[in-house]
Amino acid sequence: MRYTVIISTYNRADVLVSTLAALARLRTADPWEVLVVDNHSTDDTAAVVRGTARDYPVELRYIYEPAHGKYAAMNSAIAAARGDIIAATDDDAVVAPDWLDRAGAALDALQCDFVGGHVAPLWQQPPPPWLDLAKPSIQRVLALLDYGDGIREFGVGIGWPLGVNVAYRRSAFRRAGLFDPSLGRKAGTLRSQAQREWHLRARAAGCRGFYIPDMRVQHRVECERLQRQYFRRWHYWHGISRARLYYRYGFDPEEPEARRYDRPLPAVFGVPRHLIPKAIASLRSYVWRRLRGEEAQAFEYQLWLCFFAGLVRESLRESRHGFRSGTREPVEPAVALPAAPPPNLSSSVSASSGTSLR
Repeated sequence: MRYTVIISTYNRADVLVSTLAALARLRTADPWEVLVVDNHSTDDTAAVVRGTARDYPVELRYIYEPAHGKYAAMNSAIAAARGDIIAATDDDAVVAPDWLDRAGAALDALQCDFVGGHVAPLWQQPPPPWLDLAKPSIQRVLALLDYGDGIREFGVGIGWPLGVNVAYRRSAFRRAGLFDPSLGRKAGTLRSQAQREWHLRARAAGCRGFYIPDMRVQHRVECERLQRQYFRRWHYWHGISRARLYYRYGFDPEEPEARRYDRPLPAVFGVPRHLIPKAIASLRSYVWRRLRGEEAQAFEYQLWLCFFAGLVRESLRESRHGFRSGTREPVEPAVALPAAPPPNLSSSVSASSGTSLR
């Protein structure tokens, strides 16, 4: 099989319907399947998938993953996937009809291990005036991505693909291992470093990936994400995630792509010492900008302080377990990932439980 499309979902049956409908409109001559991983939902997700599967153009499979967390679900789905190319999107996204063919053609032409593409907003209400979408820091919070009109290599002057629009060769997971669920999104949190850590690990294993501007997805931007409070919360959890990335893998808390350490940095109560003067200066700048009525600039300093607060909290917690440097082994697949799954591979292969709905 050429493609497996993975969707991890949690209590979003209402929007999952639209995502599955968009996937049904995909146009490709190659064999493909869709795998929905239910990450311990309590709504009618299973019923929605069953109902949709009856008239779906390809096989639509369902897996129930009891372990909470998006990347626990992703790991189970990767282990169960039949495709040589594993494409992932979110349960609130709309993919373009040529999405799979764009991904497959780019992987073949560039002889690379993964590709990702443009992620445009699907607004649920008009964005507020203070939202400057030209800023990468704003795009990052809203899970949007635009690196321009040309093909560019990920990790070389730009960041990494978003989980809402990415496709991997199956072999990439055999080389680099699976995702670390402790760094990724989980209900009640906004943890955000599982993708980054995997791609850094994959790069170290010799994998390369490229941004493909014509590989396009639209991503729903819910109303709550357009509130300043959501931005503050996101940056707080970003600080928590970066502290974990530093203590568990040795990557620099501010610039993980640039530096990795095999021993802990000088610290005060677990917090890297060099960040404390920056926090003091950011607090002064925040107060000064507020007094001058420069709200936009003040908000940017406030967001960094939220990041620092999350980093402090998690550094205090992680420091109790010690610095584990960058020597951790890759996350092993939940089941073996053969080079090419046999055509009659059971649809129930999963770390938890799998069900074919066709």
